[in-house]
Amino acid sequence: MRAVVETIAASPIYRSVLLFFALYPLFSSIMWILTSLIFYIRRERHPSEAFYDLGGRQLPLVSVIVPSYREELTECGTLAAVADLDYPRLEIFVVDDGSPDSTLPRARSYLRDPRIRVVRKNVNEGKALALNDVLPLVSGRFVLVLDGDSQPHSDVLRWMVPHMVRNPAVGAVTGHPVVRNRQQLLGKIQTVEFASIISLLKRAQVVWGRVMTVSGVMTLWRKSALENVGLFVHDAATEDISTSWRIQRSNYEIRYEPRAMIDMQVPPTLRALWRQRRRWAKGLAQVLARNAGIWVRWRSHRLYPVYTEALLSIVWAYCFVVLTAMWLFTWIAGTPLLGATPIPAWWGMLIATASLIQLGVGVLMDRKYEPSVVGAYWWAALYPVIYWVQMAVITAFATPAGLVRQHSGGRWQTPRSSE
Repeated sequence: MRAVVETIAASPIYRSVLLFFALYPLFSSIMWILTSLIFYIRRERHPSEAFYDLGGRQLPLVSVIVPSYREELTECGTLAAVADLDYPRLEIFVVDDGSPDSTLPRARSYLRDPRIRVVRKNVNEGKALALNDVLPLVSGRFVLVLDGDSQPHSDVLRWMVPHMVRNPAVGAVTGHPVVRNRQQLLGKIQTVEFASIISLLKRAQVVWGRVMTVSGVMTLWRKSALENVGLFVHDAATEDISTSWRIQRSNYEIRYEPRAMIDMQVPPTLRALWRQRRRWAKGLAQVLARNAGIWVRWRSHRLYPVYTEALLSIVWAYCFVVLTAMWLFTWIAGTPLLGATPIPAWWGMLIATASLIQLGVGVLMDRKYEPSVVGAYWWAALYPVIYWVQMAVITAFATPAGLVRQHSGGRWQTPRSSE
């Protein structure tokens, strides 16, 4: 056994895998930090108020769509926030996607507001088809899609609409999700994640030229762009990722607006988090497989950096799982494979330090809009321990399913709470 382990350790392939495994997280962290700072300096440090002031222009009608399934605990808070949006021209559609609970009667209780309409679907078919079914009914040039467990801040359209009005090439503007249910440990860690990973990465990707995905919890879409690409992708695990790629392959831009904030709920348990991230990983695999053709079409070259980074992240996850399994097997056999240990050594501590710096940069950028996010940084050290391991395992198991089942959507079964 020792001879076999020594042979593996001396193999150029094994050493190359180790080198990639060690360097990728460090390199990607540095790249994300630097490019997100470029976005911050250009667009956030000294924002141009003139850009957001549309002056004497007549503001366009915005159609708000709230697709809902089993949202009886959160529907009222969402509709109250939507009704309070500080925007003069709104029409609001609530789509009940065959909910078995009291979602429908709760939505109907808001019909006293003449701007609100309720659409009832008898069969639950998922978020994308719920949106596609109601889109022919809307009159607005721009469509704000909100999750039924979210609460947008009143000024979100002030920040999002100018991007659409000033640049017809913008197909979507995605907002800034803020974790609302952060009382428990898992919520605190996800608060750090959304500030330091998701928001930071969107800033970076805008600088790269294209983004991986909008935030499904709140995005303002150009209706004509959706119509031009065949509406929302309904046969994928993640309609937001797939539709983002379809929009961008048609040469529409997606912008990130950090001032447009929305309070959202995150999975409160590890089981719920596992299910959510498994769906995300499956959806990412579907998107990469469906869009592999971009490499032979130069017009899609601005998607190359996003595609490459996503592919490398999947490769790294497999490296983590395989190397850890090899180390565990050889450790049990009494001859642990050098370099493959998941227990952090000095290089692991260097990667962890880079991660904490990245998390800190994200928190510092987001505290301008949400000062309380700084308090969640105290839990940042747990992020690599809980998330890296879990996401690597989820990616390794979910990616093949996404590659094999290319046209499998999903009906939402998200657990909700009233917090």
